[in-house]
Amino acid sequence: MKYTQLGRTGLKVSRLVLGTMNFGPQTDESTSHGILDAAIDAGLNFVDTANVYGWGENKGRTEEIIGTWFAKGAERRDKTVLATKVYGGMAGDGEPWPNHDRLSALNIKRAVEASLKRLQTDYIDLYQFHHIDRRTPFDEIWQAIDVLIKEGKILYAGSSNFPGYKIAQANEAAARKGMVGLVSEQCLYNLAERRAEMEVIPAAQEYGLGVIPWSPLHGGLLGGVIKKESEGKRRTAGRSADALKNTEVREQVQAYENLLDKHGLEPGEAALAWLLTRPGVTGPIVGPRTQEQLESALRALELELSEEVLTGLDEIFPGPGPSPEAFAW
Repeated sequence: MKYTQLGRTGLKVSRLVLGTMNFGPQTDESTSHGILDAAIDAGLNFVDTANVYGWGENKGRTEEIIGTWFAKGAERRDKTVLATKVYGGMAGDGEPWPNHDRLSALNIKRAVEASLKRLQTDYIDLYQFHHIDRRTPFDEIWQAIDVLIKEGKILYAGSSNFPGYKIAQANEAAARKGMVGLVSEQCLYNLAERRAEMEVIPAAQEYGLGVIPWSPLHGGLLGGVIKKESEGKRRTAGRSADALKNTEVREQVQAYENLLDKHGLEPGEAALAWLLTRPGVTGPIVGPRTQEQLESALRALELELSEEVLTGLDEIFPGPGPSPEAFAW
């Protein structure tokens, strides 16, 4: 397993992050535990979740599944760098109860205590803000985080879905308090969606944040969807199906699959391997529903993309270019 530092922290984390969004809604507890065991056995030590995962009436269920896995012992918690998130409303559906969402000091306190209980642990390694809160000042947010760090309930704070200017605002506010500030940003970033290269990733690099891309296969669009469809292995649905209705997008994805087929590469693994070549990236989040999908993701760690392939990928999915030149007409 390949490891790296998480931003400017002393944490060593695997270059793939095990996302758990499917645990509960699509993957039952027993299978989820099997995937977690297989990940740890393979050396993958970075596990990401969120308090709202499980969704709907089952919000919190994913954290509970991880908690029952930790409770099995065998140093599972000690071997894991655990990340979860706060922001989404945790009150029951149809119950607009105040201060049960966003990033007020009160909700952060409540949310941490509830996550710790569900996760069956006494601390969280990386506590992430799932979204910006336009109503709560960063001074209040950092005051709440400072208390939690001093209590030993969290070690570091990170962001998710923050624009570049909010990363700057957050870390400047933390610096005024003498705090470390954000150490990571979890953002949408993949071959088909490279806007993060314009401001988010430069801001993360400037402030020493690790970048943790989510949706590395762009909702399945980069996972060989056309080939699987033609072979009858799957029926394209959801966002991928909608995207492929666009002729330009379909031609682009077909060119992508043709390029990788020419070089004998599996599309999903190549998409992950490409992210691992990108400056500033700590590791992409993979969300396997089965152990087979986990094994495929792990193979991406050993995949070396040639210059010919990298050039071809850039031609098919050109990035915006370096900032600020990318903003020029």
